[in-house]
Amino acid sequence: MRGCKTGMRMLPMLLLVLAAGAAASHSSCPATPPDSGATLQVSHAFGPCSPLGPGAASPSGAGFLADQAARDASRLLYLDSLAVRGRAYAPIASGRQLLQTPTYVVRARLGTPAQQLLLAVDTSNDAAWIPCAGCTGCPTSTPFNPAASTSYRPVACGSPLCAQAPNAASCPPNSKACGFSLTYADSSLVAALSQDSLAVANDVVKTYTFGCLQRATGTAAPPQGLLGLGRGPLSFLSQTKDMYEATFSYCLPSFKSLNFSGTLRLGRKGQPQRIKTTPLLANPHRSSLYYVNMTGIRVGNKVVPIPAAALAFDAATGAGTVLDSGTMFTRLVAPAYVAVRDEVRRRVGAPVSSLGGFDTCFSDPAVKWPAVTLLFDGMQVTLPEENVVIHSTYGTTSCLAMAAAPDGVNTVLNVIASMQQQNHRVLFDVPNGRVGFARERCTAA
Repeated sequence: MRGCKTGMRMLPMLLLVLAAGAAASHSSCPATPPDSGATLQVSHAFGPCSPLGPGAASPSGAGFLADQAARDASRLLYLDSLAVRGRAYAPIASGRQLLQTPTYVVRARLGTPAQQLLLAVDTSNDAAWIPCAGCTGCPTSTPFNPAASTSYRPVACGSPLCAQAPNAASCPPNSKACGFSLTYADSSLVAALSQDSLAVANDVVKTYTFGCLQRATGTAAPPQGLLGLGRGPLSFLSQTKDMYEATFSYCLPSFKSLNFSGTLRLGRKGQPQRIKTTPLLANPHRSSLYYVNMTGIRVGNKVVPIPAAALAFDAATGAGTVLDSGTMFTRLVAPAYVAVRDEVRRRVGAPVSSLGGFDTCFSDPAVKWPAVTLLFDGMQVTLPEENVVIHSTYGTTSCLAMAAAPDGVNTVLNVIASMQQQNHRVLFDVPNGRVGFARERCTAA
């Protein structure tokens, strides 16, 4: 489709309200509530109160959206490639696949004495990495310093843990440390598999395994660490299963308000007791992706005509629907997107315009948007306007905040992204094989 270009290049006039607060100074931001118990505060990496600093916010909404849409397109290709080809998973994909700048971050402490860190929250990643002191090319001013931690230990080359590392290097004579390499886009990373004490909220993981980044080349090296919430052997969930029973939930905040803060809640304690859920599906080719069975989409009171094959789960091909915290705007396979788009246009009934990659926009600020409801086995999630509509800075233009796969890409994945998850408590209960949604405003106290 013409409106779904790979980079989703945006016209200069498009300035998101979602990022309009980026011009606000950090001095106007309320203090971030402290982490407590097993609950971590979640902050938006691009919001006006981003803990990454005022430089993390986009200088213009149009530029931010264009960049984010391009990252989403690459993220979609990355997830789809893993699902279809069944590659062994690595924290950063190989070849041309791109792992984008994180959307959400949490605070953590690593080492003894503890060193403060920011870690990206990623439900589709397994292992973790941390930029370390002396890393050549790592774009961070606050790397972790292993030499300053009395509890830091390198993982031995040839050990069982080393065998789980992606692209682990062979062990030359007299080698003690497990080294491995990662590549993505035009960047490559070299890391040492390591262990240290990781503190999250009030809990401590005494021997947490992570990749200590030593060298980064290219233009897209990550400025912060990563907390992998997938289900692989090196994931945070797997390493803390005795503490948190492979269960967590989050409420992802919108980043258009100074007064919102989200939370990541680890373990069973404090999770919603009454919540509608849908079964998790297993894909042996990509066991860490959180697959669910989306059976349809309703626009207003009409279930739109989507071919069953566009939504069907197929472990052999990787087709189906996944929940992902690292994609910002929901991506649907073309037949599903066209059905939703056409019904939205019909119900709004106003002249349609296109702004860059968003092909369903309306210049009349008084248009009435229909509700969009995602239908799953056992539950349905009705999205209010804030979860499906983006607005221009001056409120004169609004667009459907969804897209199809980039032109020329035969993707088989539907990705329910973070904007559509915002201001919901989303529960991931791996032992009981379920995911749940409950409406929740992520308002800071």
